[in-house]
Amino acid sequence: MRSTVGKAEARQGAPDAMVVHADVGLVSQIIHGSFVDGHGVRTTVFLKGCPLRCIWCCNPEGQNRGLEIKCTPSRCNGCARCLPVCPTAAISLEGGADGVTRIKIDRRLCDSCGRCIDVCYLGALDWFGTYYTVDELFDEVRKDEKFYSASGGGVTVGGGEPTLQPVFLRRFLKKCRDGYIHTALDTCLYTVTEEGVKALEEADLLLCDIKSLDPEQHVRDTGQRNEVILRNLRHLSAMGKPMIVRIPLIPGHTDSPENLRAVVDLLCSLRSVERVDLLPVHEYGKVKYDQLGMEYRLVARPIPQERQDDIKALFEESGLRTQIGG
Repeated sequence: MRSTVGKAEARQGAPDAMVVHADVGLVSQIIHGSFVDGHGVRTTVFLKGCPLRCIWCCNPEGQNRGLEIKCTPSRCNGCARCLPVCPTAAISLEGGADGVTRIKIDRRLCDSCGRCIDVCYLGALDWFGTYYTVDELFDEVRKDEKFYSASGGGVTVGGGEPTLQPVFLRRFLKKCRDGYIHTALDTCLYTVTEEGVKALEEADLLLCDIKSLDPEQHVRDTGQRNEVILRNLRHLSAMGKPMIVRIPLIPGHTDSPENLRAVVDLLCSLRSVERVDLLPVHEYGKVKYDQLGMEYRLVARPIPQERQDDIKALFEESGLRTQIGG
């Protein structure tokens, strides 16, 4: 049975509320059989909650710390069962260009109580977020154990930012280690808690995002300055923690020659960078903004392949093992 610990509290609180419990974590998604989140075949667990608001974020459902309602109007048949159960009258029906009447949620009124989900039999309304205990989550990921051992893979925990659920995260990492499962954290490195830093220190591998090195540009792009990130990066490198550094290539934001040169110089000063992954801009997560009633703010054209190759060469010329994608 899936854990329901905290669901009642989340229904009674604000949408961004989150139950704090050492053995319960809030997961937005689990992907089995990933080849892009570390070495080998991996199971990737996405925890909810992130301190950054990157304008190119492809996992907006991982930003807020609490349960959120996912609305997919294309699955709605206009039955209207959800309207009378909504205590804040946040749901309405609208006619679309195809002549079909479908649901719409006024997010200013919605309190994420979930009553509408209970009566939606087509899945047009559902949760972004599922509570797991440490044991439940471990039982889920070890289903893929034979693939880990055959490929040198393991479990990757990302988000959001996984260190925002630090106690749960550390207990889950320990459970994996005790089960001889390789662990990786996909992290923005923005964590200021002792437990969060310990989680970074305890993972077998870190997948670290590095964006703009200019603090003010970093604020414009993510809502936060980058001093905490760089401090944690240097600390983890000094202790020899294996890292794959991921660099989002976002035109007009992270791809300037000055920023890329500064990133190269920074990475060359570190001792434990195994690889650099260049991640060209994409819009794979755009549909989730619609499902959350959020505005997709990024306006950027794809980076031409020739430009991607030139950036890759810049890193390789400095002795950094580099690939496009990852």
